[in-house]
Amino acid sequence: MDREVGDVPLAVDVGSQEDLARALRQLRRRHARRHGYTELTYRELAARSGYAHGVIGDYFTGKILPSTDRLDVLVALLGATGEEQRAFATVRDRIDERRRQPAAVRTTADSRATSFSASRSQSAGGVGQQEPAEAAAQDRVPVSERSIRGARTNGAAAATRTLPRDIASFTGRVAELRQLEGAEFPDGVVGIHVIVGMAGIGKTALAVHAGHRLATRFPDGQIFLPLHGHTPGQRPVDPVDALASLLLTVGVSVSHIPPHLEPRIGMWRDYVAGKRLLLLLDDAVGHEQVRPLLPGSAGSLVLVTSRRNLTALEDGSAISLDTLTAGEASGLLVQLASRPDLSPDDPAVSDITRLCGHLPLAVAMLGRQLHHHPAWSVADLATDLARSRDHRLELMHAENASVAAAFDLSYQDLSADQQRLFRYLGLHSGNDIDAYAAAALTGTDLATSRRNLEALYDQHLLSEPAHGRYHLHDLIREHARALAATDPLSERDAATDRILDFYVHTASTAIRHVARRQPVASVKPPTAAPDLADRETAVAWLSAERLNLHAAADQAASCGRPGHAIAISGVIHGYLCSYGHWDQALALHRTALDAARQAGDRCAEPSVLTDLGVVQRLTGATSSALSSFAAALDLCRDLGDRPGEADALNELGVTQYVTGDPASVASLSRAVDAYRALGDRSSEGAALNDLGIAQMESGDVRAAAVGFTQALELHRSLGDRLWEANALNNIGAVQRMTGDYLAAAASHGQALELYRNLGNQLGEANALNNMGIVQYLTGDYVSAAASHTKALELYRTLGNRFGEAMVLNSMGELELASATAARAAAYHEQALAVAAAIASPIEEARAQEGIGRCHLQDGRTDEGGRWLFQAFSIYQRTRSPHAQRLATVLHDHGLWPGDSS
Repeated sequence: MDREVGDVPLAVDVGSQEDLARALRQLRRRHARRHGYTELTYRELAARSGYAHGVIGDYFTGKILPSTDRLDVLVALLGATGEEQRAFATVRDRIDERRRQPAAVRTTADSRATSFSASRSQSAGGVGQQEPAEAAAQDRVPVSERSIRGARTNGAAAATRTLPRDIASFTGRVAELRQLEGAEFPDGVVGIHVIVGMAGIGKTALAVHAGHRLATRFPDGQIFLPLHGHTPGQRPVDPVDALASLLLTVGVSVSHIPPHLEPRIGMWRDYVAGKRLLLLLDDAVGHEQVRPLLPGSAGSLVLVTSRRNLTALEDGSAISLDTLTAGEASGLLVQLASRPDLSPDDPAVSDITRLCGHLPLAVAMLGRQLHHHPAWSVADLATDLARSRDHRLELMHAENASVAAAFDLSYQDLSADQQRLFRYLGLHSGNDIDAYAAAALTGTDLATSRRNLEALYDQHLLSEPAHGRYHLHDLIREHARALAATDPLSERDAATDRILDFYVHTASTAIRHVARRQPVASVKPPTAAPDLADRETAVAWLSAERLNLHAAADQAASCGRPGHAIAISGVIHGYLCSYGHWDQALALHRTALDAARQAGDRCAEPSVLTDLGVVQRLTGATSSALSSFAAALDLCRDLGDRPGEADALNELGVTQYVTGDPASVASLSRAVDAYRALGDRSSEGAALNDLGIAQMESGDVRAAAVGFTQALELHRSLGDRLWEANALNNIGAVQRMTGDYLAAAASHGQALELYRNLGNQLGEANALNNMGIVQYLTGDYVSAAASHTKALELYRTLGNRFGEAMVLNSMGELELASATAARAAAYHEQALAVAAAIASPIEEARAQEGIGRCHLQDGRTDEGGRWLFQAFSIYQRTRSPHAQRLATVLHDHGLWPGDSS
């Protein structure tokens, strides 16, 4: 009968194998009460003891009498005191002795059934046990002295080479191994390396591999101790139990292991003192679990693996593991697949490892699947993974293990709020996220968002590629998305609305510092938003969130929220154009246009079409741009949208100028009048700039100068520095054309400084090209070459093919004056190819004229005349004033058709 006094079982009569099993169960219940959790399962005890869980079940149900050594281990793991351990050993031996006796003798023995207790006052009397006074005296001996005097009197065997086997397929980690093998620690300090990373990243594999390579440096032993921070169905090992395992491993008798934590720490440190031992603590759950297990003196090395950042572990040197490189992942897959015809260079191998996110666990599982399924082809597996883009985790398993299960163990460690954030991160479409966006996603305040993100980072469910920006591995994102699918649809929809509102709201705030036009977007403000008080912080935010904004627009378009897709497209148009992200702008505007049309939102279409046309012009697709502006104009007129009509007219006029259409002056003049009538002074100033450029090309330099001056005054009064720079750059061009080179250089210099301060690379390239022309005209050929070269580099970086053709022609003209006709012709030929590809007759004619002049300088008059006449034809067709100038050149050289030679 079990009786208790407080927390201590008082007396258990043990006369049979069943009684011993009952005493073991009672000890297990007490262990659970003391540690505040449910009883350890047979599987947990099996993992900690190394015995089969089925056998342990037989011990606890009385089916099998455990051996003395095994019983010692089990009762120590269950927190038995030294006296209890000795009592259990005594009664176990008596039971075994009685089983071997004849029946008559056994009956007599039954009348003397053993009684033992966990309380010291009632522990005397058992055969082989200490008398109370002796036991008390033993407890008064210092731990270190006790361990030296008699810890191994039972003859317990030490097992100090317990590292798991190394694996032949170990791949990569060269830098990490170099760090482990080359580490040096100050005198008196224990070497501690903490290997951290997400589930499946290969922490244990690295630690074991390193342990084998370092083994010869630690002749006193290499001990592996699993701490079960994330073992299915098991609780993390308590430090007091971990210490018992370590002491048993090094040969300390169960009867000599102290019952409590501090004495066990002392005994363990006493044993390790003066030794060179390598200790591998695998799958730690926190620094509290690890710290009691550390040696107290120098000479030993401790390797700890954990999914958590053990930042509170003093003197721990962290090694954070990333995924494998593409080459390493491919090599691992091929090695495990073990197919003689398979190469790491096989494209299907690269596809598989990429779809695994180069995660070692996932790659290894699929490699082994290929090995055990010879009928599978690598290409078929790659196809299956690609088709199962949102369900790849279902294919990544081996027997009863899976990548998803590994992730889920980390998820289960989180609090409810942290789990909710993790699930909702699966709803976020972007590549990374900051605390503000996470707060919007979950509807929490900023402080809570930061704490929860840090908790997920601490569990290596997130990485932090840049300060304050967190990233989900592809497979972890898929797991989060799968978990989020279990949340109510209404809650998921609300989270999606909040994050899309956040991006629209914050982008609208940022763009006020960046672009002249700020589209109006009405959304619900988020709970927290960054302070974007100036241009620098606004541009930094837009740069950091650029891809997330695009992903948000795509998500909005695909999940029935066209308004958000259209709003994001319009809000960040000016930023994307100014900073050269034209390919992204094209894709974004097409998505927005499709969303508007699918939603039947005719009112939204014109602005999207106009923005799309602008980017089409910038990328050289002038024919498509003209079609977009024409469609926008038609819609605006049908809808009575006067501001939209003015915008479309202005951009149409600019494109007509680029394509050499004389109608550009008329279109731009109408746009100026329309903006003036609307009272839109900012747009009026921009249109005056554009009109002035077209007027210059038509030869009306005086009108252009007036317009540029008006534009400069307008933009300065509005504080618009970008368009102030545009006006200054254009005024410089007028000054150059009128021969005032000194003033022109000053105007271009002011514009260049403004562009650079604003980070506007397109404006910088334009100003550099213009500055180079002035330098060429004033004979400063070296500076001119430098300006043009830098401008060309910027245009090519931006993908601005019109600018590229323009500066190549400028470089050809410079080379003709300063070097050789052959080098000049080469630049003009490049310019001609680009201009023809983008249908820019202005630069095409300029290139043909340049090539013709090169031939004339080299004495090839007839060939030069042919090229000059082609240029003249384009100038004449586009009504350019250059036609008259070139006709004079042709006549002067006797090259005009009908002239006598």
